[in-house]
Amino acid sequence: MQEKEEALRHAGQVLDIALRIGELLLASGQGAEDVEAAMLGVTRAYGLARCEPQVTFTMLSISYYASGLPVPLTAARTVRRRGADHSRLDAVHRLMGLILARDLPLEGAAVRLAAIRSRRDAYSSWLLSAAAGGLAGSATLLVGGRWGGQALLAFVAAFLAAALGDRLALWLARASVPEFYQFLVGAVPASASGVLFAAMGAGLQGSFVITGGLFALLPGRAVVAGVEDGLTGFYLTAGARLLEVLYLVTGIVLGVLAVVPLGHYLGAELHPEESLGRSSLPVLQMAAAFGLSVSLAVLLQCPRRIVALVAVNGAIGWAVFGSLTEQAGLGPVTATGVAAGMVGLFGQLVSRRRATTSLLYVTAALGPLLPGSAVYRGLLGFAQGRVDAGLAELSRAGALALALAVGVHAGRELARLSQHVPVYVGRPRDAAQRTRGY
Repeated sequence: MQEKEEALRHAGQVLDIALRIGELLLASGQGAEDVEAAMLGVTRAYGLARCEPQVTFTMLSISYYASGLPVPLTAARTVRRRGADHSRLDAVHRLMGLILARDLPLEGAAVRLAAIRSRRDAYSSWLLSAAAGGLAGSATLLVGGRWGGQALLAFVAAFLAAALGDRLALWLARASVPEFYQFLVGAVPASASGVLFAAMGAGLQGSFVITGGLFALLPGRAVVAGVEDGLTGFYLTAGARLLEVLYLVTGIVLGVLAVVPLGHYLGAELHPEESLGRSSLPVLQMAAAFGLSVSLAVLLQCPRRIVALVAVNGAIGWAVFGSLTEQAGLGPVTATGVAAGMVGLFGQLVSRRRATTSLLYVTAALGPLLPGSAVYRGLLGFAQGRVDAGLAELSRAGALALALAVGVHAGRELARLSQHVPVYVGRPRDAAQRTRGY
């Protein structure tokens, strides 16, 4: 009887650690397949062979079918807090490496996990706000592709507006206001700054300022994770992630549309064609892509030692995109998919070499490829009463986002195939079975 109680106590501790690791991974944007595989890896490393995990967007559960028990031992955990902290994500993956190598006893794993959960943020909140400004400012140069006094003014305006929007969103978050309203309020300063910028006249281009602010708000990480979950057969989690993206984008839309019509009364003229990104200064755009990726890496709280490598990956992705559109004549959707595939391939190869997750090297590097310009043109079409044009541009933005997510996932899968690394722990993928749609 005592041995049975001891075995159940051990099993309960293992299930608890598996759930807590899964919670941290899912909250940080890890795909549901990788979360499930991590939970299975933990339980098997500590001797529980007959476990069945379940992963949804807000709930994790795992059951252990122990011999001698009339019902399985089941534990569950709710994911209430989600956030982009890649330093913590990296620490969890390194802990997973020790567990899977069976170099860490159960008590030691619990202590290390508690330390990871309680660790402070890698960067201060003021530095994160400055990074949001740097992201928006770099985006103005990326979509404008030119340099001069006006470009510098647009950079400064976008920087200040995005930093202010981030501080306002942080204030709302600390007041427990839902994230939808945080995105709505966060979009207002960039929109207002762009309208005032355009109202000043003298050829100043407020569209660049607004587009830069949108780059700082678009939930690209959630789009990639949602599409990845759908491609790997986790349709419930994929639907929930993409529904979250829809709500957040709606908040951005309302924040922009609340301000842009005021430009009519100020005599501001906003032109959607300004954000097409045609330029004769590709070197400037490469530098802007590098700076944008650095800023996004800081916002995602990537470990300091990899920020430069992430930025190089982002610049390479933008170079591939520019070459395919300008030299090869490919459309933006196809070029975005191919460029994202290169980013995903590079990130997966580096992550396997360093025994961590590819999210560290991929998510921030995708920043320059986000469809900020298409979103802006769609919103401006609505604000100017051109509903058909607005719908067409927003549909184009959706196609670009889908190409981005599918491309990066395809690149990661190609890297996995070339390295002969099993994508699933202990059993084949459910989504890999050939059903012909039946």
